[in-house]
Amino acid sequence: MSMKRRAVTCAVSVIIGLMGVKYAGEIRTSPQGLALIGDAESCRRDPYVCPAGKLTAGIGSTTAIDAHHFYSDDEIASMWADDVKTAERCVNQNFNGREMNQNQFDAMTSAAFNMGCLNLIWYTDRTGKRVKTTIWRNAQALQWDAMCRRLNDFVNAGGVKLAGLVKRRGVESRLCLTPED
Repeated sequence: MSMKRRAVTCAVSVIIGLMGVKYAGEIRTSPQGLALIGDAESCRRDPYVCPAGKLTAGIGSTTAIDAHHFYSDDEIASMWADDVKTAERCVNQNFNGREMNQNQFDAMTSAAFNMGCLNLIWYTDRTGKRVKTTIWRNAQALQWDAMCRRLNDFVNAGGVKLAGLVKRRGVESRLCLTPED
């Protein structure tokens, strides 16, 4: 008889607070953008296998996860900061992120965090050829509204449309299209 292990959760808001203190000035993503990512990913101290089949812990972290370790708030904040910085570099280097307003940058960072940079830039067409995505082409042309509307294209995982991704992309798209105050 196997016993199902109960998930050991942590508070996204606490991790966002730690990020604001420990990594101030290192991360451009706003607290609102971090909340978008954190709410979509949730926070777990115990490693688990995500829908993409990757060992995951903290707030969507998949790099060097120890399957037998329970992660502290400081460890989760450190892993998440590294992951967010990677997503931000992707947006800045490949999508003209420095030209985006904060809402556009936050939404695109969330998408890059979730999908990985290469999946946001490239797709494989029906003939098997690698092609640049329309969202990438829109960003190159600084067509921000068109770029934001393309976020909703990325709702499949393993060829299957997932309700969680539909919801997340909708939130990202709405934020991306929201003018700054």
